[in-house]
Amino acid sequence: MIDYQSFKKILFKLDPERAHWLAECGMRFAADFMPFLLSFIASKYFVCDDKLEQETLGVKFSNPIGIAAGFDKNAVMIKTLSALGFGHVEYGTITPKPQNGNEKPRMFRHVEEKSLQNAMGFNNDGMGKISKRVSKIYPYTTPLGANIGKNKTTSQENAINDYEELVKVFSPFCDYLAINISSPNTPNLRDLQNEKFVKELFKTCVKLTDKPILLKIAPDMSEKDVLSICEAAISEGGGGIIATNTTIDYSLVANPANVGGISGKALKEKSFNIFKTLAKEFYGKTTLISVGGVSSAKDVYDRLLEGANLIQIYTGFIYEGPSLAYQINKGILELMERDGFCNIKEAIGSRRK
Repeated sequence: MIDYQSFKKILFKLDPERAHWLAECGMRFAADFMPFLLSFIASKYFVCDDKLEQETLGVKFSNPIGIAAGFDKNAVMIKTLSALGFGHVEYGTITPKPQNGNEKPRMFRHVEEKSLQNAMGFNNDGMGKISKRVSKIYPYTTPLGANIGKNKTTSQENAINDYEELVKVFSPFCDYLAINISSPNTPNLRDLQNEKFVKELFKTCVKLTDKPILLKIAPDMSEKDVLSICEAAISEGGGGIIATNTTIDYSLVANPANVGGISGKALKEKSFNIFKTLAKEFYGKTTLISVGGVSSAKDVYDRLLEGANLIQIYTGFIYEGPSLAYQINKGILELMERDGFCNIKEAIGSRRK
């Protein structure tokens, strides 16, 4: 509909966070004041084909492509993102109390690597305002995930209390919850990625809701640690794993900042390798969501074949533009037809069978 690559040249002259704010304003305006435009956008960008449909996490997904947490922190762009063809939207990360996040600048582009580096620090409106906002549209036609994290000021000893409170508040307003203990932008948060804490956390939280609770992990752990904490979550009733969050391996880009985590194409190989390790162990036992460096139909298809039920995108959306979900879903259909799959359920995990 628009020449995004030309528009991107203008957009990328702005500070990354300001550019994101501008995009957010446009999406909010379209949803609040131009619903007819959303219908038009959906008619152009949403791929409706039952070959892409599947049921997982207890709900039906029209396609496997979702928008990852961090893009819509405050749940203000859900309607527009759905119209742009995403099969699910994960809003957040949300904390109990509102947070301003870390000092600016806190987001950086690595254009040559088609990557971003962010040190946002869970900036969000807080659970009170966000839960009220989402309550006005849920249940929604597109599955919604709530990504939750502890406040920066909450001690490690009291961290579970934050997650417990968030699960209680957001369970009525999402189709699944995602526990974030893997962001590098809250001091000491990643220290909670240990078997003891994860077991206690999931044992506590799964009793509070009938919605699936997923664990989002970092890409910077050893294979042994990855498998042990994921096993801990699943054994205590966790509904799935999201792999991965951003990386603190700054060697992946030529000119890194000295803060935050890297996402995008530079993360692709590291994230996919972690995912394959998980899929080898847990495919067929739980829902697996792959995220990190995805920007094409081939990227998505490779991860589906390895055992991903769903795929999430963030940085690729910024670099490739608003038609990305449409392009990927169309591409998946072509690849499935080439390989003789009648529906996506046959393709998922076919390399594991």
